[in-house]
Amino acid sequence: MDTSRLSEAERRVWEAYPLGRRVEFRPGGRGSAASGAGWGPERTVRAEVLRALLLDGPRHEGETAKLRVAGVRVTGRLDLTHVDVAAPIRLWSCFFEEELDLYGAQLRQLNLGWSVLPGLRAIALRVDRSLRMTGCRVRGPVRLGGARISGAVFFDSAELGEEGVELAEPVLALNRTTIDDDLQAEGLTAHGLVRLAGAVVAGGITFDDAVLSNPGGTALHASNLSAGTDLHAMRLRAYGRVNMPGARIPGQLNLEAARLTNPGGTALRASGLVGGALYLDEAEPIEGTVTLRGCHLEFLHIAPETWPDKVRLDGLTYARFGPHAPAERWLPILERDTDGYVPYAYEQLAAAYRRIGDDAAARTVQLAKQRRHRATLPSYARAWGYLQDVTVGYGFRPTWAAGWLLSLVLVGSVTFALRRPAALKPGEAPDFNAPFYTLDLLLPIVDFGQDKAYAAQGVYQWFGYVLVVLGWTLATTIAAGVTRAISRQ
Repeated sequence: MDTSRLSEAERRVWEAYPLGRRVEFRPGGRGSAASGAGWGPERTVRAEVLRALLLDGPRHEGETAKLRVAGVRVTGRLDLTHVDVAAPIRLWSCFFEEELDLYGAQLRQLNLGWSVLPGLRAIALRVDRSLRMTGCRVRGPVRLGGARISGAVFFDSAELGEEGVELAEPVLALNRTTIDDDLQAEGLTAHGLVRLAGAVVAGGITFDDAVLSNPGGTALHASNLSAGTDLHAMRLRAYGRVNMPGARIPGQLNLEAARLTNPGGTALRASGLVGGALYLDEAEPIEGTVTLRGCHLEFLHIAPETWPDKVRLDGLTYARFGPHAPAERWLPILERDTDGYVPYAYEQLAAAYRRIGDDAAARTVQLAKQRRHRATLPSYARAWGYLQDVTVGYGFRPTWAAGWLLSLVLVGSVTFALRRPAALKPGEAPDFNAPFYTLDLLLPIVDFGQDKAYAAQGVYQWFGYVLVVLGWTLATTIAAGVTRAISRQ
């Protein structure tokens, strides 16, 4: 390159490059790149000069060449497609007039922190160390699909896209990207779709305090995402669908104090997700449907008041859940399932209660399951179900049977004490005992000899028949309830 035509600003960059020195153009070493469009020649460097440096710039023996520039306006298009750049690149707080093109490039390190760009095209990019876009303001899409980053990736405090401007593609595309360290995006603001489909992150993923805004569409698409440890998104604000089917997160999926909003649509879809723990405690009530069908979790922690009006939970498996609350607070959530009666959801909740030793709550859930199932049966089966429910609570309320029995014995004893039945053989009959006479009528397999020695007459005879029928009915429902309980265990 003809260095005689370099401007003063370009000459400073050219001479500092082989020595790895930093060139600072910001007054006092501070200042935002937001006003970069108005910077004059003293802070302007042509993209072709930077390209020439990176491809065939001067070298000094014993020195490591580095491109370290802060606070310049880069004019023209910096095109490094399919280029292997040996020198680390640090363009800090710079203003790029045109999209930066790194398609298929091989870089050692790239730091664009706090810069302003119209867009970044970096599909299939390879970076040996970290990629840093901390605090960047990118008006257009950031395309990193299929990239391979050997270090960490930073989008913390960055702002991507423009509010009210709809893009035809994701504002941040990290689909099929491989990151050998962490993905840090705390405080990221994205106006459009953030796509992580098929991405593999060896470390953790952080979206704490991020704002992902794509109302009426998908804010985060992370199908088949694979994280090495956790995905933290505490205090996340997602306006649009959070879509994570098939994701693998062995640690925590932490959405503590998050707000998920997609009215009339799906707010969270994580079908088939496999993870260690899902936290949504202290979160605002979710607006939109939550779909956790087929998820496998060790720990599910979502307060009952956080769940939305519509859920889909068939196949959701969890070993433990929280916060611990009476079953009566959790059961309404299962009733909101848009798939209707889902037996598996009741079984999972009951099993979780049993694991923590709350057998009473587990029985309450099982009873609610039978009542919900009853609504799906034909009329004759529903009638039998109501009878089992009233008498013994489908076998989960055995004390109810004792209460019914004592009540019937008391009523029969008083009735027959006031109106003593006539003896069939007065000279041979044993002394009459009203309670045991009533028990003889009520209990089919018990024989105290009273009903064989005495016979009621008239209306009292019909009352005795009613006791016999009630006794057989009670015995049958108890047997059915006990059989159901034993077979379940």
